[in-house]
Amino acid sequence: MNKITYLDGSRWHRALIAGTNNVLSRQDYLNKINVFPVPDGDTGTNLALTVQAITDHLKDSRDRSVGIVASEAARAAVLGARGNCGMMLSQFLLGFARNLEGRDRINARDFGTALGAGVENLYGSLEDPVEGTIVTVMRETADAVSQTETRDIATLIEFMLESARRSLDRTPDLLPVLKSAGVVDAGGKGFVSLLEGVSLFLRGEPLSQNPRAESPVGTPVLGAVEYPDKVEQYRFCTEALVRGDKLPTQDRVRGHLREHGDSVIVIRSEDVLKVHIHTDVPEDIFSYLRALGTLVTHKAEDMRVQHEVAARASGTHLSLVRRPVGILTDSGCDLSKEIIRAHGIEVVPLMLMDGEKAYRDGVDVTPEEFHEMMASQDTLPTTSQPSPGTFLEGYQRAAQDSEQVIAVVLSSSLSGTFASAESAVAEAPNLPVHLADSLGTSLLHGLLVLKAAELAELAMPPAEIVSELTRIRSRSGMLFTVDTFDRILASGRVGKGKAFLGTLLNLKPILCLDRQGTVLPRGKAIGRKRVIRALLDAMQEDMGSVPQTVRFGIVHVGIPEIIPEVSEMLVERYGEVEILTAPATPVISTHLGIGAWGLAYMVEDSP
Repeated sequence: MNKITYLDGSRWHRALIAGTNNVLSRQDYLNKINVFPVPDGDTGTNLALTVQAITDHLKDSRDRSVGIVASEAARAAVLGARGNCGMMLSQFLLGFARNLEGRDRINARDFGTALGAGVENLYGSLEDPVEGTIVTVMRETADAVSQTETRDIATLIEFMLESARRSLDRTPDLLPVLKSAGVVDAGGKGFVSLLEGVSLFLRGEPLSQNPRAESPVGTPVLGAVEYPDKVEQYRFCTEALVRGDKLPTQDRVRGHLREHGDSVIVIRSEDVLKVHIHTDVPEDIFSYLRALGTLVTHKAEDMRVQHEVAARASGTHLSLVRRPVGILTDSGCDLSKEIIRAHGIEVVPLMLMDGEKAYRDGVDVTPEEFHEMMASQDTLPTTSQPSPGTFLEGYQRAAQDSEQVIAVVLSSSLSGTFASAESAVAEAPNLPVHLADSLGTSLLHGLLVLKAAELAELAMPPAEIVSELTRIRSRSGMLFTVDTFDRILASGRVGKGKAFLGTLLNLKPILCLDRQGTVLPRGKAIGRKRVIRALLDAMQEDMGSVPQTVRFGIVHVGIPEIIPEVSEMLVERYGEVEILTAPATPVISTHLGIGAWGLAYMVEDSP
C-alpha cells in the first residue's frame, strides 16, 4: 500500500462517497440493532437518507479543494439530516468542515485536528449528550487520533477505524438497554461503517472485501430487547428545515425549544436552520419556526405508534422494524428532494425519450438542466410513463421499509402512468399497496403526496388516508398559464381548448385542472401582473369562501422570478400561508414550454 501524505478535494470526495456507500449497504442491519433512544428500527434508514444527500450532492462535484468538498458535504448532510443520528452526524461534519475552510489540501495532523473540531461542534450543540452512543464513539476516536504521530493518512484512518471499533464495542457497558439486547449502538455502528468505507478506498480495496461485513437481514437475530410498556415522555418526533436571511442563532432557538420537549438538536448553517425535537405540540413548533423564515420541510411522527409497530415486529427478539405506512409517488409530483428525503417518499421516475436515449425524469437530468436545454433546442424529447415493472420494483422497495404502501399517482386523465401503477398492483397481489389517483399533476399532485406522508406519520390507516385525499382533492385544484401554445397543443392534453388557444394572439391563457384532472381553459389576460391577478381571481372563485387551512404551490418552467411576485400577492390575500415552490420537472416542462408557471392550492377544511 502506497503512503498518502496529503488529502486534496478529489481524494476526499471519492473517500467520502466510498464511506457513504458503505453506510447505505448497512441500512437494514443498522435498523435491526436500533434499540436506543427509541426501539423503532429506523436508525439505518435515517442515516442512509442523510448520507445519500451527501452522495447526491457530491456526484457532480469536481472541486479539488478539500475545504470546499468538506463544506459541500456538510451542507448536504444538514439539508438531508434525518433522526437523532443524522442530525448528530451533520453537526460533526459541519465542525469538521469549518476547521478546513480555505484549505486546498491537508496532512495527517490537519485531519486529526479537524476531527476534534467536529466532535467539539457536536458536543456544543447537544443539551445532554448520552454516552454509549455515536457521540461517545466520535469523541473517543478523536481523542485516540490526537495521540498518534503518524504522517501517513491511510495509516491514520486505519488507526482511527480500529479506535472507533473498540469504542463501539464498549457502548453496551455504558447503556444498559444495549447490553440487555446484546447489541452495540446503531448510530455508533453507522459511524464505524462510514470509516470502514473511507479506509477501504484509501487502501484500494472494494467494499465487498470488508472482513467485518455483517450477515444479511433474515439470519438469526443478535439479541432480545424488552420494549417499554410506556413510551417516553413526549409523543411526536418532530423535524423541520427553515431557510432565511435573518435566522437567529442555534443557541437562541434551542433555548426556546427546550421549553416544549426534549431530544432537542438545532443546526444553523448560513441561511439554513435544521431542528429536531421530541414534543407533544408539533404545530406550536412549526408556528414558531414559520416566524423565523421559510418553513421548507416539517414532519411529526407518532412515537407511540412506532413502539407498537416495534413490538409487533419483534415478539421476543429484535427484528427489522418497518413503518406502518410508506408513501410512493411518481416524479410528476414536482416535490423538492428536501421534502422527499424528509418524509422518506419513494419516487418512480417518469421517462424522457430522445431518439434512442432514455432519461429518467429528475434523475438523469435535473429540472434546471432541462430548462436550459429547452431554451437552446428546437426539438425536445418525448415523454413516456414508467412501465408496470418499474412501479413493481418501487412497491417492493417501499414495502421493505413499510408494513403497507400508499401510491399517490399522476392523474389518470393526463397520462397512462396511473394505468401502469394499477397494472403493477395486479401483478403482485400479495404486496400491500393502496392506489390513489391524484387527479392532478405538478404541485397539486405533490401537495396531496405530502399530505399522505403527514397522515401516514400520524399512523392513520391506509384506507382512511386514501379517503381523506379524495375529500381534499374535491376542494383543491391548480391553475396555470403558458407563454407559447405549441408545446401544450402538441401534448393533446387540453380538453375543448384548441380553438380557444389558437385565437389568443398576444393574450396569455389561464388554464385549470378540473375536478376530474382534465385541463380546461378558464380565461385570458395580457401582461404578467394582469395574468397573475386573473389567475388568483380564478383560484379564489374556485375555492369559494376563504378557507381556514390552505396550502399553495408555485411551479415554473425557467422563470424563477415569478415565485416572489406570486408569493407576495398570495400573502396579501391570505396572510402568512405555507407556500411550496419548485421548478417543473422535465416531463411536466416539455408539455408546457419555457415561460409557463402554475399555482396549486390544497384546501384541508371540512365541507
